[in-house]
Amino acid sequence: MGLVPSDLTSLGQRNSGFYEHRRSSVVLNLPGLEVFPGDLLVSDGAADYLCHPLLLLNSESKKPRWPFSKRGVGKDKHKRTSDMENCLSSVKITNFRGYDFYSLKDKTWDEVMETHHKLLTNQLDLRKQQEAMWELFTSECTYFLDHLLVLKMIFMNTLKYLQTHEYLLDVDLWRLFANLEELTQTSLGFVNSLFGIIKDYVDASDISSSLDFISVLTKYFRGSLCQSHQTYCLNYSAAIFYLESLRQRDDFGIYLKWCEQNEQCRRLHLPELLVAPLQRLTRYPLLLKNIWKRSMDSTEKIMIYSIKEKVEKSIRDLEGKVKWLDNFQKFRYLQEIIVWPPLWDRDKRFFIPECLKHIFKEHTAENILSPTNRHLLYEGKLTLAESTRFLDVYLFLFNDFLLVTKTKRNKKKLGGSDPGLMCPSLTPELQAVIKEGGSCTVLDQPIPLDRLVVKSIEPLHVSVFGLRNAFLIQHENRYRQCIAAFLLQAQTENIKKTWMAQITTAISCFTKSQEIKKVSLFTLPAESSEI
Repeated sequence: MGLVPSDLTSLGQRNSGFYEHRRSSVVLNLPGLEVFPGDLLVSDGAADYLCHPLLLLNSESKKPRWPFSKRGVGKDKHKRTSDMENCLSSVKITNFRGYDFYSLKDKTWDEVMETHHKLLTNQLDLRKQQEAMWELFTSECTYFLDHLLVLKMIFMNTLKYLQTHEYLLDVDLWRLFANLEELTQTSLGFVNSLFGIIKDYVDASDISSSLDFISVLTKYFRGSLCQSHQTYCLNYSAAIFYLESLRQRDDFGIYLKWCEQNEQCRRLHLPELLVAPLQRLTRYPLLLKNIWKRSMDSTEKIMIYSIKEKVEKSIRDLEGKVKWLDNFQKFRYLQEIIVWPPLWDRDKRFFIPECLKHIFKEHTAENILSPTNRHLLYEGKLTLAESTRFLDVYLFLFNDFLLVTKTKRNKKKLGGSDPGLMCPSLTPELQAVIKEGGSCTVLDQPIPLDRLVVKSIEPLHVSVFGLRNAFLIQHENRYRQCIAAFLLQAQTENIKKTWMAQITTAISCFTKSQEIKKVSLFTLPAESSEI
């Protein structure tokens, strides 16, 4: 169940109610789901994260913090904490030693052979292959017992237990643990299958018997093992952000401390356990390569190599999906913080009577920031020189246009987005704006890269105005007339050079892509002579 653009499920299926973004093109109306053109749809897990109320930066949705709302909270909070601790004391964690393979995870292949009085093969290559298979088995045992089972039995099941007793009811299990249940079952089946073929081998009286492991590797690596890991990994970033926001709460902190103090955690904290499936998925190709190198049979070698290639392709696909999802999340943030003022506010030259303003409703403005075919190449804070003042601006350089915005900070600080849910790819400047409940107001229309000219300004020409590290951006129309100009100042000369290089490269790439499109349009198949 990996997240791919073709496997789209509707946003908000897991959230009942009505969400409306003030400056976004997304409108969800359940039941009777309504989706606007240009909207991207993602899997339920990602949708839950992306549609979290803390990510919707509309001031209308924020409740005021009344000064008298905390009266009497101290006693109730203390009692609630005490009751929750009593509830946790009644939780019973099953011991993991009941699994048949538990005692084998720390043993070597030689020790197993000696325990079962099995003679080691004289063929050095075959013995090395058996040791490589044993490494795959024992490492999977450790992964299942010390990571997945700890996550499930100690953290997830304890949270479920607390929720049945009406504690931490607002904590979303999927957002935190994703498909951990599926991952645990798949790994257990893989371990049991490997344990079965190893047990058959060591119990066999025939010395010439061999480990029949190809069928097991084919079944799991071509089946659900990689797919379940992909699903988990796609949710990992959102899970970490969500965990960081939850850790600020006292009640969740009590639950987390109780779980992490369990001896079966082996002093591992929840973030260290949550990352284990990612690390495991990337280790599978190395373990398979080790088995492949030690295989002697040519048919067997080909099959192992194809399985290894399948796993590596799965990892490459995952990397692409993670980048896509990260880009999607970032664009969602941009849609929330970038404000598109109407024409009459943006340019005072245009007079539009109130009775006609509905005609100019720019309902498609936010679709410009759709992440479908658009990528953010560069961004940053600069200073814009105006006739009477200097203005702090924030520029977004996309693969097809440049957007100049004015940063506006909320002086009242009504409370911005939760820092635990902040998208990590956002720059510190944007994160600061979001935390203060601010926004980026578009100063002028987007400048297409094929209509953009960038020029360096010599200090001699602008030093009298107190400008340093200055460069000029011109917006030309289709007739090559300049219709807008921005005199910008960077903090340092290096930043100026970087901006100019980024813009120049973006213009070059965009021009080439447009030329390729034109060639493909005019390169039509030859017409039939019969026409």
